[in-house]
Amino acid sequence: MVNIALLSQWHVHAKGYAEEMKAVPFVNIKVVWDEDPARGEAWAKELGCDFEPDLDKVLAREDIDAVSVTTPTCDHKEVMVKAAKAGKHIFTEKVLAIRPEDAKEIKDAIDQAGVKFMIALRRRTEPRLIYVKQLIEQGVIGRVTHLRVRDAHDGASSNWLPDTFYNVEQCGGGAMMDLGAHPMYLSLYYMGEPKYVSSVFTECCGKGVDDNCVSVLEYENGAIAVSETSFVSKRCPFSLEINGTEGDIYLNDNMDGAVWITTEKGLQVVSKEEIPECMPQPPVLFCECLEEGKDMPFTAEDGLQLTKLMDAAYRSAKEGKKVVY
Repeated sequence: MVNIALLSQWHVHAKGYAEEMKAVPFVNIKVVWDEDPARGEAWAKELGCDFEPDLDKVLAREDIDAVSVTTPTCDHKEVMVKAAKAGKHIFTEKVLAIRPEDAKEIKDAIDQAGVKFMIALRRRTEPRLIYVKQLIEQGVIGRVTHLRVRDAHDGASSNWLPDTFYNVEQCGGGAMMDLGAHPMYLSLYYMGEPKYVSSVFTECCGKGVDDNCVSVLEYENGAIAVSETSFVSKRCPFSLEINGTEGDIYLNDNMDGAVWITTEKGLQVVSKEEIPECMPQPPVLFCECLEEGKDMPFTAEDGLQLTKLMDAAYRSAKEGKKVVY
């Protein structure tokens, strides 16, 4: 059995992650802690588990194997360093931290403690996106020269995001720091670490954070990745386009899970049914890896790279110029 402590319901995905973990037969949710005690106590009652207002007491419990950290991002370092030192395995929502130095401190604590760690890079569990990675590695489209990935919604313009998402102190940013993490970690997944980053972030809704964002990543070999996100785009499908010296790959959410591949042989449409499922969603995957003693596919190093990329993107937008990654 895997015994889990839930640390905070602050994040919008916290309840969803808890429900996914709770549905796993070999998982027990034992206790809830929250920086907001009233919220935490209500959540624990809803889940039918203990509530403990003292984080140190939660981490000292011998019946806890792992923690799910969905606190404000600004609290990630304090909470995760404590959890690692207490010998608890860690699952957390992106991003790992607001500042690279904090992310490095978290990674060091995890490495020193020898605990297992997973960050919720949800899109990297999608069969079609794993399939695209395989196509690139097989050289189907030659050398990749350009990538464009867009992940956007209307959370700010239609006013359905919680107010916490506009708290720069807690989140570290707006649309790019939250939803924009998906295009950013996919750029790292497909193309590796860039040399330079250039960003333009604007604000359309007057909520005090960036809500309409583009970052351009420049690579040593001349390749370019364009990472786009928004809280002000209605009915905007997730989309990915990758261009190479020998062909192109394209997909979006209006294509029913299909992937289009264009090479000198013409257009090949690979349907959703032809692409095998590879792994479950991150909360379940984390629990399965713990139970089966497997390595975690999304590591603290992935979290550190994402934090570094976000930091570079925000520095560029603030300074109005290209910055070194």
